[in-house]
Amino acid sequence: MMYQLGWSTLPGLKGIRVSEFRLAPTDAPDNERGVAIEFAGRAECEAFLRELAARRFTNAADAFDTVKAWTLERLGKIRGGPVS
Repeated sequence: MMYQLGWSTLPGLKGIRVSEFRLAPTDAPDNERGVAIEFAGRAECEAFLRELAARRFTNAADAFDTVKAWTLERLGKIRGGPVS
């Protein structure tokens, strides 16, 4: 099943904090405003969300690009190959 990854960005003392990661089932993936990822099931989703940790960024665009790249890279490692 395809899931849409979303998150919140909040200002902090040391940059922007990314938090509140969430996955929602979707039939219409939107990689412009988030990251769409296919998972085998809810257990794989939950394990993936546990891997995500709060990070600090200089601005919202940096946060979006970095989280998106990290997510696709991490999923590639889980699956054993690149993910796009």
